[in-house]
Amino acid sequence: MTARSAKPPTPRRARSQPAPMRPPKHLGTPPGTSAPQRLYARAKRAWDRPLTAYYLILGGSLLITVLGLVMVFSASQIQALQSGLASTYYFRKQLVAAVLGTALLVAASRMPVRLHRGLAYPLLTVSIFLMCLVQVPGIGQEVNGNQNWIYLGGPFQLQPSEFAKLALVLWGADLLARKGERKMLTQWKHLLVPLVPVSLLLLALIMLGGDMGTALILAAVLFGLLWLAGAPTRLFTGVLVAGLTAAALLVTSSPNRMSRLGCIGATDPGPDDQCWQAVHGIYALASGGWFGSGLGASVEKWGQLPEPHTDFIFAVTGEELGLAGTLSVLALFAALGYAGIRVAGRTEEPFVRYAAGGVTTWIIAQAVINVGAVLGLLPIAGVPLPLFSYGGSALLPTMFAVGLLIAFARSDPAARAALAVRQPALWQRTSRGGLAGVLRSRSTPGRKREKTMRRRAGRPPSGER
Repeated sequence: MTARSAKPPTPRRARSQPAPMRPPKHLGTPPGTSAPQRLYARAKRAWDRPLTAYYLILGGSLLITVLGLVMVFSASQIQALQSGLASTYYFRKQLVAAVLGTALLVAASRMPVRLHRGLAYPLLTVSIFLMCLVQVPGIGQEVNGNQNWIYLGGPFQLQPSEFAKLALVLWGADLLARKGERKMLTQWKHLLVPLVPVSLLLLALIMLGGDMGTALILAAVLFGLLWLAGAPTRLFTGVLVAGLTAAALLVTSSPNRMSRLGCIGATDPGPDDQCWQAVHGIYALASGGWFGSGLGASVEKWGQLPEPHTDFIFAVTGEELGLAGTLSVLALFAALGYAGIRVAGRTEEPFVRYAAGGVTTWIIAQAVINVGAVLGLLPIAGVPLPLFSYGGSALLPTMFAVGLLIAFARSDPAARAALAVRQPALWQRTSRGGLAGVLRSRSTPGRKREKTMRRRAGRPPSGER
């Protein structure tokens, strides 16, 4: 009788567990969509993120400023040498203004909204006072036929009308916000007074110096504020017609402005070379081609093109960087304008809406006037390209205004939450427990830091030993 062979023990059958679900390959897109549709859906989701406006404003403004520094260095060398100065004279002044402007940008981006509103009346008062000083003989200085400058000593000058743009934006936004809180904007007299009279005072002080380009930008800011405040169509149209009529009278009463108006679309300098600057701006753009002649290789800046580093720096950019360079600059301004409109459209606070819309109107209107003059589509108004052209008086208030937009973009609740999540771990530990807490958490043995704020619950015994 043989012993029966022992059977090996049968293993206990494991419990059947459901297979883990894999995330879909293309989240948020229905199956069967094509690759371009998926790419469009991803781009749309990325474009709708809370921090999109914040990054567009910050990145776009810094890129425009840095590229402007490069082009100021390239376009101003010959101008400086012809004036008996060092080749880097204008670049060094612009670099100092950019550093100061960056400090203003950071300060403005960190200020609370109530502090921005508190600056409205002091800045408006100081701007009006300085523009009155411009008209005092011996204090105001005339540059290129316009008396809008104050001599500060040494190589430094100040143009108060540039700060008047920022003053009008802050003061107008605060005024309309306070009237909106009291339900007074439904009456046309409260909508126009005192916003329009104060704006007319600023325009009159600017036009006393002969600077119609800056006056046009201030008028654009005024119309932008009225539009954002919900002015009725008849009222808005009436103010617009009155403004256009006043502009037409100012243009027809000045032979110099009439000659500039006649240079629109000119291809020949004409008699007495009255269209010399406009025509050579077109020559510079035409000779650039697709990718330009290279940095520093411009021909028109060698005495042919007046103001190559200020009003017509866009023409030198087209000659040295080509169509690709000019389209890049225009794309950066378009992104900055879109981000400003997005900030103004998504906020619930009236002051933020008016101030963001006013700053966006200011920057985009000034860019359109400058680029349109270089392209021969608009008369030459003598305004610089924002954040790009040479000029500290124009750069400092513009960078402060960009800081306003950054602060408004950060104040959005969704953007604030997204920024808090993206803070580095060290910063989060330091903000919660200080530096001592960070050192204590690293030096105490046997302690594991929880990844979440919720305490880990005790697990029930499983019954296994």
